Amino acid sequence: MSPENTSPVIALEDRTRDAAKLYSPSAARNREPVRAVLAERLPKQARVLEIGSGTGEHGEACCAARPDISWQLTEIDPDSLASCAARAEESEGLLAPLSLDAGAPDWTSGLAPVDVLACLNVIHIAPWSVAEGLAAGAAKLIARQGFVFLYGPFLEGEKTAPSNREFDASLKSRNAEWGVRPIDAVTALFAGHGLSLAERIEMPANNLSLIFRRAS
Repeated sequence: MSPENTSPVIALEDRTRDAAKLYSPSAARNREPVRAVLAERLPKQARVLEIGSGTGEHGEACCAARPDISWQLTEIDPDSLASCAARAEESEGLLAPLSLDAGAPDWTSGLAPVDVLACLNVIHIAPWSVAEGLAAGAAKLIARQGFVFLYGPFLEGEKTAPSNREFDASLKSRNAEWGVRPIDAVTALFAGHGLSLAERIEMPANNLSLIFRRAS
């Protein structure tokens, strides 16, 4: 069955639907570059916790590339939770989604340690408290040799692409708590929880992949 345009606007884009599954235009564009970065860095038998899984497409793609891993989906949006659940039923290694808000106090309670905490295209369309919760939670959850993977647009002072400045202004006009985050602020936030920026990887469309590891 081909996807139909029946889904409401979610996360600033029109998503298509095939039964419970949602399809994200942005995931279609960045799925392969993200999978390439992660597939070569994930440790064997990696346990991945993704915060804000959206449609579930990134986890699905990574599990297809690395069948040895387990990937825990999470969401707070009901339609996205249903989409993630539908994909988890069909994909080996993709775990049924948890309803989880990284901006909530003690959101890590009851969660087992993981090798990788992944968060893609979330912190710019969420209050800064979500980034703070993510950093604090990562310090509790990731294994000693594990890492945090962030993907999305970032502000980098004079190096910032005009499209990212325009996107930042657009986000702030929609919600004063949103905005493209300065990479220096994100780096300082994670450093405050003992996590250092280990890799900055340029991605298509002026996005970045950032990898944080425990400070030695």
